[in-house]
Amino acid sequence: MGKFDKYKIDLKGIQAAAATYDYLLDSVFFADIDGPEVQKGRVQVHVIVKKTSHTYELTFQTEGIVWVPCDRCLDEIELPVSSTDTLIVKFGSEYAEEGENMIVIPAEEGEINVAWFMYEFIALSLPMKHVHGPGKCNKSMTGKLNKHLRTSSEDQEDPFGSDESILMEDDQQDGGDKTDPRWNELKKLLDNN
Repeated sequence: MGKFDKYKIDLKGIQAAAATYDYLLDSVFFADIDGPEVQKGRVQVHVIVKKTSHTYELTFQTEGIVWVPCDRCLDEIELPVSSTDTLIVKFGSEYAEEGENMIVIPAEEGEINVAWFMYEFIALSLPMKHVHGPGKCNKSMTGKLNKHLRTSSEDQEDPFGSDESILMEDDQQDGGDKTDPRWNELKKLLDNN
């Protein structure tokens, strides 16, 4: 028995107009699937399969919590997960993806493994930016980052402790405060508007 066999749904075996499946995705699931976004979590997924004349509509209702690395300090950050996603499945001669939420599976197989789809729906429901709240990042790491971002002794001590985003440092050559001439041209555009 493979790691993801319990996530197979036998579509041909569904006799009623609808069937439901419940899965608890824990840290073992996320470690086994080895996806780039999420490595740990505890997520409940309720799958409703509705049978129509030629297709199957799978609705995934997802609720739970995942832990991902903070983009700033790399410590884990807890993010809530809540989404409802739909996948349309139909039978054909070979596996194919048709559009954003429709797939074709071989008719002779008659089953679909939903493990990767559940993972993708969770990953897609997360915000693009994974950052702790102001002042909550690892102090040691933010200190090291601040040291590398600082361009002069007058710069802020902790840019990560405030709500402001990280400021990019200007290019400096030979210890002078030379500004890239492209920025001056862009400033002229702003002044004209």
